[in-house]
Amino acid sequence: MAIIKTAFPGLVIFEPIVLKDSRGYFFESYSERVFHAEGINDRFVQDNQSKSSYGVIRGLHYQLNPHAQTKLVRVLSGKIMDVAVDIRTGSPTYGKAFSLELSAENNKQLLIPKGFAHGFSVLSETAEVIYKCDEFYHKDSEAGIIYNDAALNIDWQIPAGKAIISEKDQQQPLLLNCKNNFVFEQ
Repeated sequence: MAIIKTAFPGLVIFEPIVLKDSRGYFFESYSERVFHAEGINDRFVQDNQSKSSYGVIRGLHYQLNPHAQTKLVRVLSGKIMDVAVDIRTGSPTYGKAFSLELSAENNKQLLIPKGFAHGFSVLSETAEVIYKCDEFYHKDSEAGIIYNDAALNIDWQIPAGKAIISEKDQQQPLLLNCKNNFVFEQ
């Protein structure tokens, strides 16, 4: 499994080794041993899965401490633009967005540590997304940032007239006004 560290501290891309033959393919999508060797010791406790249509934008979501979540995101079918925004006060990449195309074809996965807001847009007709979390869902800790905050300048790769956004996501605050109790630690 190839491990690619990004310019965002803690944000890591995983590219599994895919073995293909006449029957199809096989790959190891998660190995605690590989993650631990890289110093990633999160213990995943919950898997979430969604299916969405073209144009859906989900996010930007996160949970506040002490219920913050590290997520390991991958796509089972289709293609998405996955986005992580660093909201850790004092981080060298605070307030910056990272985007990566994840698809069933490229098999890439993105590890999004605590202190990042997360969202994605669906670029294919439909997409099924699954992600592991190291903390359980906790409704009272839910928080978010508006998907179209001009300060973040995120290119969701969806034309404005084609975007499908939930009412809840349309009412999230700007980064400047979001709930935040994250502090960057080296």
